[in-house]
Amino acid sequence: MRLPLAVIGGTEDALRDVLRFTAPADSVLSRYFRDHPRLGGRERGMIAEAIYALLRHRLVYTNFAESGSGPLMRRMALLGLADVAGMDALPGLSEQEVEWLTHVMSIDRSALPVSMRANLPDWLLDRFTAQWGNEEAMQVAESLNRPAPLDLRVNTLKTTRDAATVALTEAGITAEPTLFAPLGLRLAKKPALQNMPLFKEGAIEVQDEGSQLLAQVLGAKRGEMVVDFCAGAGGKTLALGAQMRNTGRLYAFDISEKRLARLKPRLARSGLSNVHPVLIAHENDAKIKRLAGKIDRVLVDAPCSGFGTLRRNPDVKWRQTAAGIDELNAKQLLILEGAARLIKPGGLLVYATCSLLVEENEHIVEQFLAKHPTYTLRPMSQILAEQKIELVMGDYLKLMPHLHQTDGFFAAALERAK
Repeated sequence: MRLPLAVIGGTEDALRDVLRFTAPADSVLSRYFRDHPRLGGRERGMIAEAIYALLRHRLVYTNFAESGSGPLMRRMALLGLADVAGMDALPGLSEQEVEWLTHVMSIDRSALPVSMRANLPDWLLDRFTAQWGNEEAMQVAESLNRPAPLDLRVNTLKTTRDAATVALTEAGITAEPTLFAPLGLRLAKKPALQNMPLFKEGAIEVQDEGSQLLAQVLGAKRGEMVVDFCAGAGGKTLALGAQMRNTGRLYAFDISEKRLARLKPRLARSGLSNVHPVLIAHENDAKIKRLAGKIDRVLVDAPCSGFGTLRRNPDVKWRQTAAGIDELNAKQLLILEGAARLIKPGGLLVYATCSLLVEENEHIVEQFLAKHPTYTLRPMSQILAEQKIELVMGDYLKLMPHLHQTDGFFAAALERAK
């Protein structure tokens, strides 16, 4: 079926805004769609998919687009739309455009230079190669350039995974249990969930399987005092609250009032009453100091490059810089040290990122342990066995898209001496 003509123009216009890289792509697209209310749901979906395809394969498609004639942004839009909808779906093409598009879409991409196939900035490809070697670095890059599936977490306060699967099936949605996360469901397609009773009632939440596993690793229990130190919009907070069976006290700390505001409607749907959102100014806020030495478990999902989420947020690789990683490293260590003050003797601190880089992961943990002798690294293999999660890991949790079909996540469990 042919796309409406407005989709090509819309993709051109929106792409022009996105490629300025002044804000995250999803924010830019949301604003564009608000400003163009006449675009229907199908048109918006196709424009967004085309732009994300272009961001994933930017180096290849920029190279292809430069080989044609006419406005560059139109050629980029045509490539993105041909990627997600097929050439036959594109309306109003000139004979010259059909000829050019037929040629470039038939090019054997496996014959392209490695740097172009990886579709990563040179500095990032160099770091991947130094970390894993040429072959695995390319496997990682290629896995990050594929769209991510849609994962759901079942809220056990409202339903069971089996019951949620049945309800989704009855709505015509195919769902399979996730491989590792015990409450996860993976959908074959990406339906509009927001109007479903299951979603409105808080029985399901959208959450990548890897993110769900971070909450499992913390192992929050009934009646405990727990802190989600960088809660954001609260995906992991909700998972922790359900894990605690809505008992105890769960603090959701964040420095962003906007992010915490996005948690409120999710919290209302979830049925949780043990969650306490707290706006903090920084990692040494007085609100944190009042809880020093009183908390059983703390999850630190630290601000990071986000390179583990490139399947969902491909613009990140073009917006992030090598200098930005150095700035993040200093911030990550400060945040981890701030959170560590909360832990009571015998308590557990989990440091996590959605990054794949050792600089943001192992190196931060090693620096922290060297400065804080009261903390020891608890092997992740031991924690996963306790949680009955069938994942083979060593000292750390290292989830990789090409191996585990999740976003890329890292986690280290740090135990304070009794």
